[in-house]
Amino acid sequence: MRKEEMRIVRHKRVRTKVQGTSECPRLSVFRSNKHIYAQVIDDTRGATIVSASTMDKASKNSDVKTTTVENAFSVGETLAAKAREKGVSVVRFDRGGYKFHGQVKALADGARKGGLTF
Repeated sequence: MRKEEMRIVRHKRVRTKVQGTSECPRLSVFRSNKHIYAQVIDDTRGATIVSASTMDKASKNSDVKTTTVENAFSVGETLAAKAREKGVSVVRFDRGGYKFHGQVKALADGARKGGLTF
């Protein structure tokens, strides 16, 4: 199997254990080669509550060059701020089949610093 296929297999294994509810939604992470995306999802309704990514205008307008890990940390902080506005403070973390390392860990740390608990 290819690398991406293995990630999908790992993601399915994680998703059997991690379900988001309205009281405790799921924080899902997706990483591409250039960007990182995160969203808070209520699986019972099948709806995304809030989302953030490096594609957002606020992070794209920055003239300062930053690393991918720093970008992931800021995405986590942004997502946490948006979630707190919507009344979400506790989430379940879905790493999306990626290792909890580097960008994924930085995003989680940023979300924790922003006030989310998981």
